[in-house]
Amino acid sequence: MAVAEARAPRTAPDGSPYPDRSQPTFERDVRRMFGFFARRYERFNHVATLGNDVLWRFRALGQLDRFRRRPIERALDLGCGTGELARAVVRRYPAARVIATDFTREMVAIGREGGGPPPEFGRADAQRLPFASGSFDLVTNAFVARNLHDLPRAFAEWRRVLRPGGVALTLEISEPPRPAVARFFHAYFDRVVPLVGRSFGSEGPSRYLPESLRGFPGRGRVLALLAEAGFTRAEAPIQSGGVVTTFLAEAGPPPARSR
Repeated sequence: MAVAEARAPRTAPDGSPYPDRSQPTFERDVRRMFGFFARRYERFNHVATLGNDVLWRFRALGQLDRFRRRPIERALDLGCGTGELARAVVRRYPAARVIATDFTREMVAIGREGGGPPPEFGRADAQRLPFASGSFDLVTNAFVARNLHDLPRAFAEWRRVLRPGGVALTLEISEPPRPAVARFFHAYFDRVVPLVGRSFGSEGPSRYLPESLRGFPGRGRVLALLAEAGFTRAEAPIQSGGVVTTFLAEAGPPPARSR
């Protein structure tokens, strides 16, 4: 039987990584992409979102405070990148122990260099967490979920490491519900953002962004997946007309052990 030849990773015209979700190497290629533009990642986000990414994180933590019902003593930030959300969590909950993880070595290294209040940095895959069950009161992530190969598995892992009553916060780009806003959003997100990426020498990652949104479930489906993973209360408040959504989910009791 002939063995299929492994395909070379997809790249953009400027040579930058351009992950393809349909390929079996997708997870590896996403890691390669983030490693490739780790030094430019934070600045690119600020420019591409016109600075709104900072505001979205701030608002998401405000939405979290209105949703949660227990204090935050231990928090875990997943796919932390250079640590912007993790540092915001440290500032908001100064008495909490905050651990920031990313599966990309380059991102973790840059995060450790950053200023401001420092979380504890380490490497971990958001779909396979090296932490004991019931270890945290809060699990956060920003602009990570679209890049995960197995979202149900990730949600189950986040539920596993949360104590009952703990909260998972997922901030993610989303499809605006109003057609007028959606048209404006896609004119910018699908056409202008790749041009911004090209100016950063990262055309592949910026072209991948619109593709990653098309592959991400809608709000209703995400809420259903969270319920299936063991989250008993969930909300999906939108920001900026629905350009981003803050998914908030409270962990229910741990599943009963079979005899």
